[in-house]
Amino acid sequence: MAKEKESCAKALGCNPIVYGISAGNIVAAILSAMHWHSLFWAIVNGFFGWVYVIYFVIKYT
Repeated sequence: MAKEKESCAKALGCNPIVYGISAGNIVAAILSAMHWHSLFWAIVNGFFGWVYVIYFVIKYT
């Protein structure tokens, strides 16, 4: 059982919550980088995650 958990922890996509990152954070960072062309804003907006995704959809669609 311990080996299964260890191999799972090393595998990509095993449990993204454990690593502190989610799909929302990734999407927010990518959208921010594409729109603002700034690494700083990509990091800030990635931190806020889904809040920025919802804002982007409301504002630009």
